[in-house]
Amino acid sequence: MANFGPKDIKKLREMTDAGMMDCKKALTEADGDMDKAVEWLRDQGIGAAAKKASKVAAEGSIAVKVEGNKAVVIEVNSQTDFVAQNEKFQNILAQIADHAFENNLADADAINASEINGQAFSEFMAHNIATIGENLVVRRAGLLVADETSAVNGYLHANKQIGVIVEAKCDSAETAAKIQSALKSVAMHASAMSPSTLSYKDFDPEFVAAETQGRIIAIEKENEELVRLGKPLKNVPQYISMSQLTDEVLEAAKEEMKKELAAEGKPEQIWDKILPGKVSRFILDNTTLDQEQCLLDQKFVMDDSKTVAEFIEEEAKKAGGTAEIVKFIRLEVGEGIVVEEADFAAEVAAQMA
Repeated sequence: MANFGPKDIKKLREMTDAGMMDCKKALTEADGDMDKAVEWLRDQGIGAAAKKASKVAAEGSIAVKVEGNKAVVIEVNSQTDFVAQNEKFQNILAQIADHAFENNLADADAINASEINGQAFSEFMAHNIATIGENLVVRRAGLLVADETSAVNGYLHANKQIGVIVEAKCDSAETAAKIQSALKSVAMHASAMSPSTLSYKDFDPEFVAAETQGRIIAIEKENEELVRLGKPLKNVPQYISMSQLTDEVLEAAKEEMKKELAAEGKPEQIWDKILPGKVSRFILDNTTLDQEQCLLDQKFVMDDSKTVAEFIEEEAKKAGGTAEIVKFIRLEVGEGIVVEEADFAAEVAAQMA
């Protein structure tokens, strides 16, 4: 005779979120002992989670937590968008974000190697995988911990698919406090404009060279079509990044500009008034890669008359100090994950074999 009843099954279900039949089987295996039943379910849950963990988790959500001079951003993946919107999943995500924040865990490896609620993080995830019914993965994470003269802030997009955290180094704690709201605007900008790096100084020279050649060829081909259509041609740039505009390159460009001004009959005494504008235009035309991919060089979405770097500089000046963005972390759900197309017919055939 079973040493448990419906109330015990209900209690175990509430404790573990396991299915009704699983709870009944667990209590049967444990002869009604609740602790042993929980342990049995945990063991079975780990087994079930191992099967689910073989499935690609490419959906999911982002969490962002900002308090004081610390900010964390976390990406947790699931197999389906339906589960990612589930309240249980969102609670798990919030737990992981709090855990990373409180323990200064800087990346996914640190989180996955940690302990949470007195157990190995892998056990915590296995239990939640069994409960949710899908594979869950802490894929990426980022942490910013600033000193008192730095400011941090973040932004989580409404759909929880994109999260950004940003840090700026300031001249004083007072300036840092005053520009914190401006940093949220920068985080919103980064969410929308998808910069891949902070500055052109981060680019590998080989990457810039390859991009330059590719862009020139692409514009030349586009111009061939524009000629056929009788439309104005696009300017073919010599360069695409500030990293290529050495002092020698800029000086050579100025000399060409002077020759053009002389050919146009412009008096030499007014060249110094014309040249700065021409040089600025030359730099703008030959730094398209920076403008597309570097946060500091992108046109600020809320005021495209200035770059992001200029926006922060102006905000700091209003606060009576100086500030420079030194780091940002942007995560977008599923970014870079390759999901193989399922062959439904083959899958059915395999199950019937």
